[in-house]
Amino acid sequence: MTPLFFTDTQIEAIARALGDTTEGLTGSEIAFLLAASHIKDTDPTATKRIRLYNAFAADQNIRQNRIHILAFIRKSMKPGRYLADQFRFESIRLNLNQALLFAGLAVDQTGL
Repeated sequence: MTPLFFTDTQIEAIARALGDTTEGLTGSEIAFLLAASHIKDTDPTATKRIRLYNAFAADQNIRQNRIHILAFIRKSMKPGRYLADQFRFESIRLNLNQALLFAGLAVDQTGL
């Protein structure tokens, strides 16, 4: 049976991977992807990691599922976003997969 929720530590690890200072998403990418995933940007002035954590945790608590967080991950990991920087895609994917491992999930080379 697939769990409906990410734990707090899983959300923190996902936020850390996607909001990595060096290779992670930019602030404007985060804003766009949160909106595209229908997740409220609860704290747009926070650091990227905290911003993502707060948005993901609030969304999961309100909706009582992780569907929109998974949508954010799918949208953020579309390989076409990284055509100019394949290294960045692989770096984010590696960090994200380490975070997703404990939830039994992974992002493959196609971004799924």
